[in-house]
Amino acid sequence: MAEETILESTERTSGRDALRKNVQAAIALSGAVKSTLGPKGLDKLLVDDEGRNLVTNDGVTVLESAKVEHPAARMIINASSVQDRVARDGTTSTVIFCSEMLRNAWELVRQGVHPATIARGFAQANNEAIKIIDSIGITASKEQIIEAVKTSLSGKLNSKIIEHIAMMAITSAESIFDDRRADPTRVKIIQQNGGSALDSQLIAGLAIAKNKIHSEMPDRFGPGKILLIDGGIERRKPNLDAKLKITSTGMLDQFRESESKTLRKQIDNIIEIGCDILVLNEGVDEEVRQILADTGILAYRRVERSDLELLASSCGAKIVRNVGHATKEDLGDFKYTREELRGGVNYWILGAENGGATLIVRGSTTEILDEIQRCFDDALGVACQLLEKPILLPGAGATQVALARKMRRFAEGVPGREQLAIEAWADGLESIPRTLAANAGYDPIDSLLVLTASQTKHGDNMGLDLISGKPSCVIERGVLEPATITRQAISGATDAAISILRIDDVLWAQIDAEVPDEVQERLSGMGSE
Repeated sequence: MAEETILESTERTSGRDALRKNVQAAIALSGAVKSTLGPKGLDKLLVDDEGRNLVTNDGVTVLESAKVEHPAARMIINASSVQDRVARDGTTSTVIFCSEMLRNAWELVRQGVHPATIARGFAQANNEAIKIIDSIGITASKEQIIEAVKTSLSGKLNSKIIEHIAMMAITSAESIFDDRRADPTRVKIIQQNGGSALDSQLIAGLAIAKNKIHSEMPDRFGPGKILLIDGGIERRKPNLDAKLKITSTGMLDQFRESESKTLRKQIDNIIEIGCDILVLNEGVDEEVRQILADTGILAYRRVERSDLELLASSCGAKIVRNVGHATKEDLGDFKYTREELRGGVNYWILGAENGGATLIVRGSTTEILDEIQRCFDDALGVACQLLEKPILLPGAGATQVALARKMRRFAEGVPGREQLAIEAWADGLESIPRTLAANAGYDPIDSLLVLTASQTKHGDNMGLDLISGKPSCVIERGVLEPATITRQAISGATDAAISILRIDDVLWAQIDAEVPDEVQERLSGMGSE
């Protein structure tokens, strides 16, 4: 009775019914993105509440743009989002694999297998699969890294644009790689309307759409020192409305002279510490501009905070709030500075030891610019991973089929009903090659059977050829994918599936919004008046 009272405003689904609805939500979610998988995948047209359109082939973009309220579906979307942040690819595969695992788990539950037993079997399968992935990976050559980056973009753009973006992504990754880590955030992306995607350019160093603040300042020299200021050099303005009472003719001149002395002290400090380039987040007084030009200091004003942080990371500088308090220790180093006109826009370009790169994305519409940027982000993430850990796996469904075959053999040695769960896990993994074949117009079951037989006869490197419809060696074709992507997709999907399997109750709150009592009293009082 007490439980009914507590949950009287709550819709409750429990036991098998809760699992069934969660599995249905996962299958529906998979159905929304399944057709985007692989080089033959189709695009999705997304329309928001304001009528703006977005055409994309990226699974995580589709899922994050959709208004999904079901909690189990949101858990799978979160796993896909983590996949995107960590690996930059494999988001659609994560969703498909997770939903197929849950579909197979539901069939086992209907046969009398407890969800906890299935969860244990899935966890065993995941741990064993990670070991197998580490054993079948190959060390990538430079040519194979290029092919792997291209593979990550397959189906999203045409072949010429894919090659162009892949090469720029690899060049960018190499420019920010410091022997151990490549940080993609050190690559700046600027969108510029006009032209085609093939007109997109990669610039060595950081490019900022700015002009020097005085025409007499030098704009091409190096190396030197740079100072970054999160502020400006301007005459002080009163914070409140105020009036100055002038009691003598020289009083205003004295006030202006005092301000000029303060500005001059700040400039003297800049000169004394040896600054060659001054970059400010706010404005610069007209008098200061001339003095800086006379002393040969190059300056840029109203530079965004995000660009200041990129400059600080590249040059090893500290961002200072007050110019007068800057010291030599706050300065950073740069190799060269120059200004260039590109596509009708003047860019200040700075090269440093950790200078990174800047991509100027070109396209005819905003939608195309956004899609090119998303593709470059994905390609850059994959390229950075391969520089850090150059281990590749066979693509085109070869790895998934090989893992499924090996997992079935592994299941034979596992006692108990967990063996059934491991076999169900392996069946779920085969949903990837089945989907690849279906999206290319081939029969998914026939393609999977032929591919499995081909691997048994010729080895684990046999994958689907989506042009001929027959299996072939993916190593020779250059269809490769980073081991990091596959490992994260398998682990993320398995963790999400186990979490959903462990849900026994789903409680939906049904309490309507109410007006607070004190507000209701005031409203009632207004009515009586």
